[in-house]
Amino acid sequence: MSDVGADRPIRVVLVDDQPLVRAGFAMFLDAQSDIDVVGEAGDGAQALKLLETTAADVVVMDVRMPVMDGVEATKRLGERVNAPKVLVLTTFDTDEDAFAALQAGASGFLLKNVPPQDFLTAIRVVANGESVVAPRVTRRLLDHFAGKQAPLPLGETPRLREEDPRLAVLSERERDVLELIAQGMSNSEIAATLYVAESTVKSHLGRILTKLELRDRAQAIVLAYETRLVHPAD
Repeated sequence: MSDVGADRPIRVVLVDDQPLVRAGFAMFLDAQSDIDVVGEAGDGAQALKLLETTAADVVVMDVRMPVMDGVEATKRLGERVNAPKVLVLTTFDTDEDAFAALQAGASGFLLKNVPPQDFLTAIRVVANGESVVAPRVTRRLLDHFAGKQAPLPLGETPRLREEDPRLAVLSERERDVLELIAQGMSNSEIAATLYVAESTVKSHLGRILTKLELRDRAQAIVLAYETRLVHPAD
């Protein structure tokens, strides 16, 4: 999708059960020279049907909708070949919504009160194959998982606990990079923390995704929480 934003605009489909919300988003996005709203749907089922005949790069998806919610629609969309990326934009700031959306395959999760410029940036980032997870959401996801897991035995540190076998394929530096990604750091912030070039971080991330068979940064964050690579004390 290298031509996105260069040779042609980013094609966006809006999915929200509130017509006025869709209209507002469409007006705002169509005013951008590099974004083109190519379709709208009022629920997940309508979105899946629309996307059978409408080519899109990014789907801006609400979570709570009638007929079929955004999480189920995201999951089904991800089963299709060459499916568009999904950016979940919701009013509900809950752990369950955030994790369910990312686990279903969304490339990003933002709240509807996000500043307009951040919304535009998120669409452009997701269209280019990366992911967007707000640091506040990342922190709360970590807390959410920590609350569901048994505490470490007295005197035992996270690194001494038996490691999840899924992480065995990663080198020590790749685990370090994955930890920092899960803490919400950008590539440039990780590079500064580890005293390496940003291109080196990108190379590590590429190997992490390949080794763990993950699609993008968002899925890497979910796996880091599931495997307890990151902890509240980190």
